[in-house]
Amino acid sequence: MQLTVSQNRTTVDSTWYIGRGKINELTNLVSELKTDLLIFNAELTPSQVRNIENAVKCRVIDRTQLILDIFAGRANSREGKIQVELAQLNYLLPRLTGHGISLSRLGGGIGTRGPGETKLETDRRHIKRKINSLRRQLKEIDKGRSLYRERRERNEVFKIVLVGYTNAGKSTILNMLTSAEVVACDKLFATLDPTTRKLNLTGYGEIILTDTVGFIQDLPHELIAAFKSTFQEVAGADLLLHIVDASDPNRKQQIAVVEQLLREMDASQIPRITVYNKKDLIDNYIIDDVANHIFISAFDPDDREALISFIATHLKQNRRYYTFIIPENRGDLLALIQNRSLSPAKIIYDEEEQAWSVTAELSEKVVTGDLLKYQQE
Repeated sequence: MQLTVSQNRTTVDSTWYIGRGKINELTNLVSELKTDLLIFNAELTPSQVRNIENAVKCRVIDRTQLILDIFAGRANSREGKIQVELAQLNYLLPRLTGHGISLSRLGGGIGTRGPGETKLETDRRHIKRKINSLRRQLKEIDKGRSLYRERRERNEVFKIVLVGYTNAGKSTILNMLTSAEVVACDKLFATLDPTTRKLNLTGYGEIILTDTVGFIQDLPHELIAAFKSTFQEVAGADLLLHIVDASDPNRKQQIAVVEQLLREMDASQIPRITVYNKKDLIDNYIIDDVANHIFISAFDPDDREALISFIATHLKQNRRYYTFIIPENRGDLLALIQNRSLSPAKIIYDEEEQAWSVTAELSEKVVTGDLLKYQQE
């Protein structure tokens, strides 16, 4: 049996978070219903958790711990498990306490310590060592991921990242576009690790799509720090697909949450397409004042082609014609232009100059590095 209790207050009680009267009400409810767990939809301080538990005689967790527990149940990969464990330990460290008078902090003589402080300090040292170990492991994993990102950037691969509120359908859409077969289910935070797949887009060749962990309002700081790799993927995107659950009555609030998190990641300036998913669950298409959007169902094959076409049209708007004089010993640049040109490139070989004159329709992202040296105004 589940029961929800709420209270309207103008200020937060520093001792209990809720008022003393509501604490008494909860105490009676816990006793009457034989409750074994209280969940607060807020972030509680360690002292507030202790005070409430002592009053109601029941285990208490806050919103952050609930989210961490959900993440722990969803983590499958080595990286995901390390990230979640690191977040849990960072959350736990300031909440370590002794347990009663028997674990007194004062010993019986000068320079001595009670068993409580000894155990407390032992636990803290152990957790700090474990945190440092996990950070080193994540650093090694992130180093490999960074090398992979750098290789993609050197190859000028166009990168699209799927972002959105948790359970909006990002993984299902990735599967729809790329046959990725990643886990996609009607659960919060079903995806914890960035998942990257290839998609061949006519006129663009091979592009990269990356699925990311779902966002949520007031995402715990411990998770923001632990899931650094996800946010690096978002910040390095060329285009964002913002996936929105069109059937959710709170979608406007969810859109605002995602926009706020993108600003915090310095990713708000990245071009984006808003994809309203789950159109099969709504009667009317409601536009939330979003300019560049499309309505789809991730399970409709026709919508797959519609979304791909929409992406291609959007990318084409960011392209223009360039002219280059490419030396004959730079066949790599010639191949790059041919592979990334939206329309067939016009190529003329000048025997006297021993170079190719090339005119091609390209995105600004492609025209970097050595290509800039050979660009003609």
